[in-house]
Amino acid sequence: MDLPVDINILFFLGISIILAFYIGQGARIIRLPMILGYMLTGILVGPSFLGLIEYETLENLSFIIDVGLGIVAFSIGTELDFTSLKRLGLGLVTLIFAESFGAFLVVFSFVYLFSQDMVLAIIFGAIAPASAPAGTVAVIKEYKAKGPMTKALYAVVGFDDALGIIIFGFALAFAKAFVFSQSSSSGAAIDFSLWQPLSEILISIVVGTVFGWAFVRMSEKLGENGKMLILVMGTVLFLAGISLQFHSSLILSNMMAGIILSNFSHESLIQKVRATIDIILPLVFVLFFLVAGLHLELALLPSLGLLGLVYIAGRSVGLLSGAYLGSVAGGMEKNIRNYIGFGILSQAGLAIGLGFVVKNEFAKIAVEYNLPDIASIGTSVLITITASSVFFELIGPIATRFALEKAGEIESDEEKG
Repeated sequence: MDLPVDINILFFLGISIILAFYIGQGARIIRLPMILGYMLTGILVGPSFLGLIEYETLENLSFIIDVGLGIVAFSIGTELDFTSLKRLGLGLVTLIFAESFGAFLVVFSFVYLFSQDMVLAIIFGAIAPASAPAGTVAVIKEYKAKGPMTKALYAVVGFDDALGIIIFGFALAFAKAFVFSQSSSSGAAIDFSLWQPLSEILISIVVGTVFGWAFVRMSEKLGENGKMLILVMGTVLFLAGISLQFHSSLILSNMMAGIILSNFSHESLIQKVRATIDIILPLVFVLFFLVAGLHLELALLPSLGLLGLVYIAGRSVGLLSGAYLGSVAGGMEKNIRNYIGFGILSQAGLAIGLGFVVKNEFAKIAVEYNLPDIASIGTSVLITITASSVFFELIGPIATRFALEKAGEIESDEEKG
């Protein structure tokens, strides 16, 4: 239903934030991550349940997701100092590649065995590595987790999206080529140019590095934290905006800026920036996961069907087994080997965005080359990925808490006081 005429969007947000905060506190009491409470609030007041706001109105709030991802990515970067990463060693690189390609290969195999459709299998496999760093970071911050597992999680959820974009670029080109090869009527040649996904990564790295250096130089001249907050938010918004403008990765660009700060400035400045980010992160997480909950369409869950269940099973098995094997091959410690896969199950925004890319690309092919059946592939992918993201967004934070708890990197209730 429509919002009442005397209730504006600010009133709705204010009430929802307060409600989300207390529902989040309730979730914490029953030993669940608070962000689950925030998401459940969004589901409760959103189109899926009470309908106090419509999907059309949600478009006006979508910028909150982008800003939230930017701040989270910048925060991840400030935790990735080269000294700590060096201690994790080559095993970290092995882990990131193994869990990403593990998710791709297992999902590809599961979907192909189920559907006997090569194109569907390639596309679903390519989307599987994409993660949702906000959920993982929110749990880390909520429980004040510290240790090797926490450092590894920061690195994995930061870098595997970049690798996932590259995998997706290759896979989409191959899937389109396979479509044309199977369609004798089109006779069209496919462009195997992989410049687009590679350029997205390159632009993100360059822009993030340049403005990371600029941020360090500007922040060295600042005084109290109030001024630092202005500079942090301005940098994050600028990097998010320029990334969206040039279709590059706002996660990678903001993360690179944070990495420059954490590795090329003095410790007092790094701590000042981290303290500033920690001040605003609680509000960012409430807004981010509240809006995420507003977007979650519970009505899609019944539409998952067997294909969706196959995708969920394949992605879970692929990430868990890939992370384990990569950690073993890289000689990482036992806790990381056994539990890090549980910390990277969340999936949402990027995966849905890739689903939209598939839908648009195959719709265009269907029109340009008179292949009407092809359009249904993109639609099927988008619906399935969106529905499965509801599952992964709800289960991901719980799994991350489990991983950190098992690794002994979460404070006990007694320590929290």
